[in-house]
Amino acid sequence: MSFELGTDGPRVIVVGVDGSDRSMRAGAYAAGLARRERARLVVVYVTGAPVASRLIPDAAGAVEQALAEATEDMRRQVEAGAAHAGITAEFVAVRGDPYQELVRVADELRADAVVVGSSSRFGHRFVGSLAVRLVKAGRWPVTVVP
Repeated sequence: MSFELGTDGPRVIVVGVDGSDRSMRAGAYAAGLARRERARLVVVYVTGAPVASRLIPDAAGAVEQALAEATEDMRRQVEAGAAHAGITAEFVAVRGDPYQELVRVADELRADAVVVGSSSRFGHRFVGSLAVRLVKAGRWPVTVVP
């Protein structure tokens, strides 16, 4: 009887990060999982322009510059974290709703697992957090890191 070694775990892991402590812990957890499983790790950073910037036309340029700087900073953090974990991570920066964008990227990549940090917002216990919405989507196993 023959069997394949190392093919039972996830091959593509998508992790959502936003710079918060909880999302960065999720990123670290996903990196360790990707290393152990020899899986492809895709780090998704979702941003969106603050609503206030749309109300003040002169603020748009400053907001765009701040978002570009934050995205580049996150890219550097991901690269450093991946190097520390001894893996390669793909960084994907997108704009939009975090739930919709994580679903879109995970579907496009045919992800086997999605990892996110737990929400620290009180209202999400009643309305539903990103993690709860991803679990309810029922498309992939979702790991929620505290």
